[in-house]
Amino acid sequence: MKPVILMWLFLLAATVSGQASEDGAELPGEFQVNSLGSEYQSWNNCAPATLTNALKHYGYNDDQFRAAKWLKPNYEDKNVSPWQMAEFVNTQIPEIPVYAIVRSGGTLEQAQTMMVNGFPVIIEFGYEPSGYEWMGHYLLLKGWDASKQEFTTMDSFKGPNTRYSYDYIEHYWQHFNYTFIVLYEAQREEELLALLGADADEWQNHIKALEMARAEAIADQEDAHAWFNMGSSFVNLGMYDAAAQAYDKAISLGLPWRMFWYQFGAWEAYYHTERYDDMIRIARQNQNDGGGQYVEETYYYLGRAREGRGELDKALQNYITALTFNPNFSPAREARDRLRAAQS
Repeated sequence: MKPVILMWLFLLAATVSGQASEDGAELPGEFQVNSLGSEYQSWNNCAPATLTNALKHYGYNDDQFRAAKWLKPNYEDKNVSPWQMAEFVNTQIPEIPVYAIVRSGGTLEQAQTMMVNGFPVIIEFGYEPSGYEWMGHYLLLKGWDASKQEFTTMDSFKGPNTRYSYDYIEHYWQHFNYTFIVLYEAQREEELLALLGADADEWQNHIKALEMARAEAIADQEDAHAWFNMGSSFVNLGMYDAAAQAYDKAISLGLPWRMFWYQFGAWEAYYHTERYDDMIRIARQNQNDGGGQYVEETYYYLGRAREGRGELDKALQNYITALTFNPNFSPAREARDRLRAAQS
């Protein structure tokens, strides 16, 4: 299919409305969670610090450095992905029966519904504090005041009770496909899934996120983040040709230069469409931009590209390099072991 035709198919009319409270209850005009932590992050440590502050709700006693030791053993690592944060909660803290779930395509009302029902919510979003260029960040939601259209948050960079407008949250949350993490106790899993509704099913959640991105691209075809989010959702749905073209469009419109420190769907799309040179180009960009050289995914996807080109010795070395940055990064470990087994 010609790219221009496929692009228009992306924009077939799709309407998405904001969700009301999943349990049917009216959301309060004001709400505040007072059981969260208030630990400021250390260098490059927003993910471990924010996750630790959320876990305090359940009586977790450690500081951010326990999570950091497992999530990002390399002090300079610029990224921890949501799935890694969930894996830490789900596998590394057996002393408390708490688990994590990750979804995309979130809404403010959905986050509020989780919170008012006692489930801590972390969102991943773009961040441009005064004096800094765009970067990725995690934000722990604490409460809201509907009369002021404001959220109160635990921002590990700025501190407790940092307030952001609803519009600000939505604007920067879009940069990460409205991704959110919810923590829950094991005995409340069914209750959480019921509150999530259709989003409890990952496939349906990916479709919803895709429809949200489509609607945003219809509203503004120059919105690079909408196209990028379409790419991410297409990857999650296994539609790699469509994903690659959506990412191409997003890149052509212009993205923050740190984007590929944090989000890796374009690499997946290009791998599955055999665009190995494009994968290597992005990896080289990361390696030479002053920060991406510390991100283990840079080397993992460089290895995937090398493997796709049949350069197995180089691929193996790339996987090993990824593991020197983070020995707990399971995709690189699995790829390394697979290549070693094939070569033995």
